[in-house]
Amino acid sequence: MDWYKDEKAFMEASGYDIDGVWHPRVTKIIGIKAKPALYFYYGEATSYKAAQAITQRSAEEGTLIHEVVQKIMIGENPEIPPEISPAVRATIEFLDARNIQVDPDYIERRVVNKNERYAGTIDGVALIDGKVGVMDIKTSQAIYRDYNLQTAAYMEPLEAEIKNLQTRWILRIDQDQSCVRCGAILRIKGGREKIRHAFPFKTGTKCHEGQHEWSALRGVIELKEFPYWKEDYSAFLSAKKLWEWENDAWLKKIGY
Repeated sequence: MDWYKDEKAFMEASGYDIDGVWHPRVTKIIGIKAKPALYFYYGEATSYKAAQAITQRSAEEGTLIHEVVQKIMIGENPEIPPEISPAVRATIEFLDARNIQVDPDYIERRVVNKNERYAGTIDGVALIDGKVGVMDIKTSQAIYRDYNLQTAAYMEPLEAEIKNLQTRWILRIDQDQSCVRCGAILRIKGGREKIRHAFPFKTGTKCHEGQHEWSALRGVIELKEFPYWKEDYSAFLSAKKLWEWENDAWLKKIGY
């Protein structure tokens, strides 16, 4: 169970007050699920404090991309900070090429499930290839299965509100550099450099440390659809029960 100063701190960190009723936050609920890759990252770090600093900076970079891209999606023309320009420019080109249309009324929209008592904030609802669905923006290095729990939680209450809601997508926005000699990938996030080496048989070359010749920073876009959400929703509700069990003491204190 996480540590909080008092009941107020727990409520502010873990949920929303909606019409006088407190609802747990979707992202807080799914945080109960084990994340092996995250544990490995912390294990590799020089210290917990250093890992936390990188995580915080990485989150800030991701939030910046979110904010800029969402403004562009609804027709605004925001200033694009140079440090995220490759990712944002690639996103603009991708949105135009796929003719992706986003409903401005659902950008950063609060979603509430009063029956199951939880709430969250969606990134957007989009029309892609003739289908309307929830679109969640991620700035991670891959699309992880955990995201299915989050988007399924949004789908359930929105299905009644948006009659033609059919599916959900993860739009991954990132930026990296490639080695022009061996094809390795360099990704810098939160000030942390991570190199993913290419298989030598693909390029015929393998660079050793210090031999890479990195390309200019480039944007990376990945869109993946997850149309079948009911099973993921059941898994989300199971995670919610586990989260409630883990935080039982705090929930009793606030009269949940």
